[in-house]
Amino acid sequence: MDVAIDVIKLSKEYKNTSTLAVDDISFSIEEGEMFGLLGPNGAGKTTTISILCGLLQSTKGEVIIGGMNSITHSDSIKKIIGIVPQDIALYPNLTAYENLRFFGNMQGIKGTHLKHRISELLGIFGLEQKAKQKVNTFSGGMKRRVNLIAGILHAPKILFLDEPTVGIDVQSRKVIMEYLMTLKQVGMTIVYSSHHMEEAEKFCDRVAIIDFGKIIVHGKPNNMIEKYDNCNNLEDIFIETTGRSLRD
Repeated sequence: MDVAIDVIKLSKEYKNTSTLAVDDISFSIEEGEMFGLLGPNGAGKTTTISILCGLLQSTKGEVIIGGMNSITHSDSIKKIIGIVPQDIALYPNLTAYENLRFFGNMQGIKGTHLKHRISELLGIFGLEQKAKQKVNTFSGGMKRRVNLIAGILHAPKILFLDEPTVGIDVQSRKVIMEYLMTLKQVGMTIVYSSHHMEEAEKFCDRVAIIDFGKIIVHGKPNNMIEKYDNCNNLEDIFIETTGRSLRD
């Protein structure tokens, strides 16, 4: 299987800090794979994803996406990736439809095709009756669903998800994860960051646990569980490798 993303000795140092947010990490993600990037708060997950999708520049290292260097081919890469950030990236005073029309236009989708695409996805996520309501009237789960739709309108080859199901109801989480699996089945590569260990264990082909900017363990969830004698699931491995200390 071809490699979708290749991360080579990646580091990120922020100004006025004594430690690296990302510290010399390397890994690869195959095409069509759902890859989980897991870790405690402040471990380096969001920084890593921000570098991979071009929102942040690394201090050192190289990222190859779809065979293209992330620095020299950034414009071409933007056309094949979708980004669903942890924070809701919607205009609260616009309706769901107005938000999606705006983001669709930003992604180069126009006219009838965009209208049909918005209608299709609103229907899939149970929001067709809410299309003309302002986003600031929506529940957290509804906002998350619109946030996801905005990131996949252009049917990207690679999708970056930073905590896509954080703080939402069980029903919304189920709908989101089930749809992500349908995207994976048609060949989309998904990079997924989450604190939901059970979710990651169930859906991810491979995971990497990052802490203090370094990847400390990675592999297929089942193989990782077999490797640690005292661990029965991915959450046990997470605690075993990152410790029990509370993180802010």
